Amino acid sequence: MNINRRNFLTGLGVSIASLSIPPWIKAAESDIKRPNIVVILSDDQGWGDLSINGNINLATPNIDSLSRDGALFERFYVCPVCSPTRAEFLTGRYHPRGGVYGVSTGGERLNLDEKTIADSFKAAGYATGAFGKWHNGTQYPYHPNARGFEEFYGFCSGHWGSYFAPPLEHNGKLTRGTGYIIDDLTDHAIKFIKAKKDRPFFCYVPYNSPHSPMQVPDRFYKKFADLELKMLGKGPKPEDVTFTRAALAMCENIDWNVGRILQKLNELKLADNTIVIYFSDNGPNSVRWNGGMKGIKGSTDEGGVRSPFTIRWPGHIKAGVRIPQIAGAIDLLPTLAELTGIQVVSQKPLDGISLKPLLLGNKTDWPDRMIFSHWAGRVSVRTQRYRLDNGNRLFDMQSDPEQEKDISAEEKDVADRLSKAVAKWKEEVLPGLENKDRPYTVGYPDFPITQLPARDGIPHGNIERSGRAPNCSFFQNWISTNDSITWDVEVETPGKYEAVIYYTCPKADTGSTIEMSLNGSRIQGVVSEANDPPLLGAEHDRFPRKYGESYVKDFKPLRLGVIEFRQGRGLLTLQALKVTGKTVMDVRSILLTLMK
Repeated sequence: MNINRRNFLTGLGVSIASLSIPPWIKAAESDIKRPNIVVILSDDQGWGDLSINGNINLATPNIDSLSRDGALFERFYVCPVCSPTRAEFLTGRYHPRGGVYGVSTGGERLNLDEKTIADSFKAAGYATGAFGKWHNGTQYPYHPNARGFEEFYGFCSGHWGSYFAPPLEHNGKLTRGTGYIIDDLTDHAIKFIKAKKDRPFFCYVPYNSPHSPMQVPDRFYKKFADLELKMLGKGPKPEDVTFTRAALAMCENIDWNVGRILQKLNELKLADNTIVIYFSDNGPNSVRWNGGMKGIKGSTDEGGVRSPFTIRWPGHIKAGVRIPQIAGAIDLLPTLAELTGIQVVSQKPLDGISLKPLLLGNKTDWPDRMIFSHWAGRVSVRTQRYRLDNGNRLFDMQSDPEQEKDISAEEKDVADRLSKAVAKWKEEVLPGLENKDRPYTVGYPDFPITQLPARDGIPHGNIERSGRAPNCSFFQNWISTNDSITWDVEVETPGKYEAVIYYTCPKADTGSTIEMSLNGSRIQGVVSEANDPPLLGAEHDRFPRKYGESYVKDFKPLRLGVIEFRQGRGLLTLQALKVTGKTVMDVRSILLTLMK
């Protein structure tokens, strides 16, 4: 019902409750009352990388304002690495339950029988969009467009090789980003918010910084280039201040972009009816100031899993509230569902609980709970007071937040209770986790484009990756007819597919004949056109790459033509039938398009 019409009828003395209102009008009335959601997730930003948490090396006034105008959770927990945290946010369930066991080569994929937070909000009539780093599956139906997000702009991999005008995708179609990636992702999120301002929207903005490579525009780096850090980190290895300076500059860029989103909400008069959340996906990606906590990214200790978390909802969540109770990423789905009054569409039991009573100040008794942290078989557990680490060492986190004194002998009953809880959790959650018998899916009519990046392929013979980390790598050193690249795929829809290879090849090496094959179907082509661009990325690095990230190149499409696939599983294989130069070509990805 139109608001003006409601006021008019009320003014005439007509009771709204006495009217017979059609269901579709009731739904519209409900939509008007429902708040919008904006969730901003940073990548590799530690708890200590915000000025609100006491770091005077940098200033993050926009993120800090969310705490000033809303609530800040003092003990909020995520996973030690990226994709598991994203899976827990999406499902409200511990990441092993959804089959997420790694960060690349298929281990990052969220099982298809899991429903996401976007599925729930979409079912409730919300417009849904994601803008940034997905990291829970590339091929449809693992793709965000199949997991409840109507709009997606960004990339599906774990990290990207260059942050300036990088190759990205928009709803499955390849595109080129504009400018610095975080600014670009924010532009698209703002465009979505503006376009959907007249209906409830769920806007997910998973940034990919300050994850390496350490790249940031000059305007943000200038402040930190020679900055003497006043607060330093504590760890088994000394802090590299050059890396820290780049990370802090990237955090200030994030803060600037968060400010742009908040400003747009104000301009559109949406701020009072929008829940805004900010958190990070794991601990800091280097030793730097983090409140003295033990552990960084990859660790199940406090420093590896404690994240900044703040939430604002004007008029509902009291400004300036600090909440001491422990909470985690698993709690966000049930919390947002209860705050907005929507139904969770997943039929599976959630591990998270609703934090609504804490946020709205109407809690009664809040029982102690356990939050488990897992990575690569290592498990720790946190209660309000204690942490039992992966080595069964017990720490009183109230008196010993730096985890320096093992009190398992003095507090044997507590240590035994938590140790048994960990054993039970492992027995229930971890068996069968690393299920690598999951082929890459190809050929869905609703989403006819399938990307098969080098990350998901397996090199054979002399072929090798361009970097130790598979996520943004390409295949190189293809020098022999005995070399090959394979992808374990399963074709959903039989039929004809256009096959395109994204490649580079020096002019002197052109002329090789290649073949793509799958389950008896074959197609051949010749690498006839040179494409020999330079490696990109080093020119923007503020810190030398030492974590295995590949540099990138501008790969060009080589159109093999049309190949017919039958339904079923098999090894999609690339091999050379004739090699005319030193190398056949470098390969970034294969693009398969199901033809109508």
